[in-house]
Amino acid sequence: MLIEALIAIAIFSIGFLAVATMVFSTTRNNTNGNILTQANMLAREKMEQLKSKTDLTELDTVEAPETVGDIFTRTWTASDPLAFGTSRQIKVIVRWTRKGVNKQVVMETITKGKGI
Repeated sequence: MLIEALIAIAIFSIGFLAVATMVFSTTRNNTNGNILTQANMLAREKMEQLKSKTDLTELDTVEAPETVGDIFTRTWTASDPLAFGTSRQIKVIVRWTRKGVNKQVVMETITKGKGI
């Protein structure tokens, strides 16, 4: 009877460790997903702000990188790829470092200003 109890405890322990590993993995993935969502929202926010400018020449000046939140750095560039002066290509980059690994989200678009 004692051997049966020890075997049952061993089987229960293995199952419990598997469930605990799954919980930790899920928590880690949820945290990574939340950080990625925040980075996307920060890039989207800046992109919409830049696209809504009515005077495209305002986009020709590049702002210094800005720190947003605790871990994010956001930069953007605007260029005139067609050289007609009627549109701008905007690129927004949000960078962060997590556990020693550098990550980034890059968002690009072409705009004529006024939200178009």
